[in-house]
Amino acid sequence: MRHKPVGSLSRSLGIPVSPAGAKVLEERSYRPGQHGRRRHDVSEYGRRLREKQRLRAQYFISEKQMRRAFEEASRRGGRTDDNLVKDLERRLDAVVLRSGFARSIYQARQIVTHGHVLVNGKRLDRPAARLTDGDFIQIKESSREMPVFVAAREQAHVDSTPPYLEVYPNALLSRVLRDAERVEVPIVCDVQLVVEYYAR
Repeated sequence: MRHKPVGSLSRSLGIPVSPAGAKVLEERSYRPGQHGRRRHDVSEYGRRLREKQRLRAQYFISEKQMRRAFEEASRRGGRTDDNLVKDLERRLDAVVLRSGFARSIYQARQIVTHGHVLVNGKRLDRPAARLTDGDFIQIKESSREMPVFVAAREQAHVDSTPPYLEVYPNALLSRVLRDAERVEVPIVCDVQLVVEYYAR
């Protein structure tokens, strides 16, 4: 999936979508373009659209994938916004990121598609694959000396492990324990506005 440079994307959305995007946002916190420093009045529709774009960027998913995730979340019992986050956190690339095996969701997606990840001992190269309780993910043996995984063993990519995962950094192994709760997920987004955008 193609996207604009992470610096421009971070500035247009007002959030850091990657470590590189965070650096750009620190230097230039205004929106990109010649009118970026001007104040912009945003309509209710614009606010919902922006939150939807923020959520998409933080999971690096297409519009089609986001709509499908919303439809699935709306069919389940309970709050649709909570269900949406729970579903997105079940994605293989999201679990790779939260486990500290990648610096960003973009890198996590690349790690998966390049075949570096095993799920329950078998290679799985689909970033959108949903994991279930008890699933194990591990970096395959032949990939473990790559710089990104050497850093992961030293826990260089994360400050803490989310409570819905069990992570063993030295073994580059993690296990899904349960659904994520919204307050446990480090995303910057008003997910209820995303629900309102799709439910309109």
